[in-house]
Amino acid sequence: MNPFRVHKGLVAPMDRENVDTDAIIPKQFLKSIKKSGFGVNLFDEWRYLDAGYPGQDPATRRPNPDFVLNQPRYHGASVLIARKNFGCGSSREHAPWALDQYGFRAVIAPSFADIFFGNCFKNGLLPIVLPESEMNRLFDEVSAFVGYSLTIDLERQVIVKADGTELPFEVQAFRKFCLLNGFDDIGLTLRHADKIKAYEAERLLKKPWLAHSL
Repeated sequence: MNPFRVHKGLVAPMDRENVDTDAIIPKQFLKSIKKSGFGVNLFDEWRYLDAGYPGQDPATRRPNPDFVLNQPRYHGASVLIARKNFGCGSSREHAPWALDQYGFRAVIAPSFADIFFGNCFKNGLLPIVLPESEMNRLFDEVSAFVGYSLTIDLERQVIVKADGTELPFEVQAFRKFCLLNGFDDIGLTLRHADKIKAYEAERLLKKPWLAHSL
């Protein structure tokens, strides 16, 4: 998992409440057993005019020109601002995978669904909660200024606007530690790989038959 420390990125607005995980990555794309390739189908039913299916060549699709991510001014966006209850619906971990693989590093909203919120941290995506009044200002500013970007400093827990204004945000200490160091659940365990190997070696010395058990 890539560490998250300081990120500056173009901002795209998702001006809808209650965006659920089936909208983020529709159910037909969950059949893949790989943990990659979901970015091209992010917001698939809103992003394209034709029906999507797994394995489809994106070059053959018909983009929806009215959808925000298809507008040229938001190409390359890596920070998504959204409305309340983002990521509601089913608990599919594919939703943060799709956002991350599209290129987003952070999502800022007034509130998130709990399971989606936790899954973001486990997959290197930073979800930030800001008051609704501040989110309204961000939406206005993104709309008014082409190329609007934000700098997110996780270590200092601030979002820095272009004019230098800083917006503080809260993040749980353990989740912050994991993101700063790029640790997912497996990475956290592998920090103790030497101790695990030593334990397994000692256990086999004491109980050698375990090496041949089914």
